[in-house]
Amino acid sequence: MLIPKRVKRRKQHRGKLHGSAQKGNVIAYGEYGLVAEECGWIKSNQIEAARIAMTRFIKRGGQVWIDIFPHKPITRHPAEARMGSGKGSVEYWVATVKPGRVMFEMAGVTEEVAREAMRLASHKLPVKCKFIKKEVEGGEANEG
Repeated sequence: MLIPKRVKRRKQHRGKLHGSAQKGNVIAYGEYGLVAEECGWIKSNQIEAARIAMTRFIKRGGQVWIDIFPHKPITRHPAEARMGSGKGSVEYWVATVKPGRVMFEMAGVTEEVAREAMRLASHKLPVKCKFIKKEVEGGEANEG
């Protein structure tokens, strides 16, 4: 699973999720992409599950890029602990995702295979997703 090697501060505030993605909203590496349609937190194990689903379906043909990384630590108090006594310990890591964010990219496979692989991956994620193709020079983006 993905986690940062080291962080400046061990614990973070929860923060707010509103607005749309200002960066990471275009396909940078591959030909096809999986884009978030709503805000949410994606856990590191969900990212890994989506990656495994895609790579298994394409049978190691083609290439997959993961464009999100879980930088945000989420803390939890142990069950049946009393109130107070500070913030809980870090339980897992999440990537914050806004609408329009390209989460995964793929190249080297046909569109039908990429579309099905991305569909399988989207079932592993807690946000609504859509499949997109890289826009052609001088044309507009093809969405499906």
